[in-house]
Amino acid sequence: MLGVDPGTATTGYGVVATRTDGEFELLACGVVRTAAHVAMHLRLQELFRDLRAIIREFRPDEMAVEKLFFGRNVTTAISVGQARGAILLAAAEEALPVVEYTPAEVKQAISGYGNAEKRQVQEMVRQVLHLDAPPQPDDAADGVAIAVCHLQSARYRNWQ
Repeated sequence: MLGVDPGTATTGYGVVATRTDGEFELLACGVVRTAAHVAMHLRLQELFRDLRAIIREFRPDEMAVEKLFFGRNVTTAISVGQARGAILLAAAEEALPVVEYTPAEVKQAISGYGNAEKRQVQEMVRQVLHLDAPPQPDDAADGVAIAVCHLQSARYRNWQ
């Protein structure tokens, strides 16, 4: 499972697997960064290529992406929307199914509370994955949280 937290400057990702004993295991996490001084179309191309390379390397069964949360900053929302487009295209090019979660859904699945603080979510991710410390940087931790959210949600859906 590949979880992605979209952004044009920094996109976080996490690759999480379910072991045979049912526990989750962090396989990889990190960020894709693009330089602010580079033209947007080239940044989106870089994001697309890097995400496609991650998909090709880890061959996840699915990708979970955070839905666009529209706040007050329209410029940021448009920028994140463009990044999401590049990310979704990378998934489509690799025939990778995509599911989407709102920030509140991720927080709810991870911590049991849809308004949880970022640090609470990171601590729960650390515990669920049996890590010494939460994944770093924060954008990578968010990508991992999205992956764990989907795996936990899938468990619940399969259980019913």
